[in-house]
Amino acid sequence: MTSLYQKTEEFVNKVTGGSRHLERTVYWLKELKPDANELMQIAALSHDIERAFRDKNYDKVSANDKGYQSDEHLSHHQQKGAEIMAQFLKEQGASEEVINKVYSLILKHEVGGDEDQNLIKDADSLSFLENNIEIFLTEQIKKMGYEKVLNKFNWMFERITNIKARKIAQPWYDEAIKKLKFLNENGTSYE
Repeated sequence: MTSLYQKTEEFVNKVTGGSRHLERTVYWLKELKPDANELMQIAALSHDIERAFRDKNYDKVSANDKGYQSDEHLSHHQQKGAEIMAQFLKEQGASEEVINKVYSLILKHEVGGDEDQNLIKDADSLSFLENNIEIFLTEQIKKMGYEKVLNKFNWMFERITNIKARKIAQPWYDEAIKKLKFLNENGTSYE
């Protein structure tokens, strides 16, 4: 019998085409909390599922001065992702208790809240700093500009509340800032 986590993994891989960031978020969750239960792992694996269903004309990020940290974007991203996973879990026959727990974890994966929500947030930051820096230095910077990318890097590091996670993240963050400053100082265009 296929576990709920395996079904989630199949679904996430199907709609995202596979995501190292999502896989590594689960990895970092288990590093921070080795006994993380299946529901936490499901939330970690699917926390960014909203992106796979995002409208091509979505402009809540680039149109806002705060970029990825805008309240409107964060609220939309968390809420929509939680709704998508609640529907998926319902279709799998999951109990209301299971659905509600995963929903609540995804609903706060960007801003944190209780201990479990904070762990998902911190694992997300670790995976971002480990895997997504180059995308922001090469692709996102052209869309958003230096300041918004700098703000994203700072925010992803500064929101980490777990001491162990912060120590792991520090070298990645330092390297990201160094590379970004190099690009900015050497006249790279950010249009």
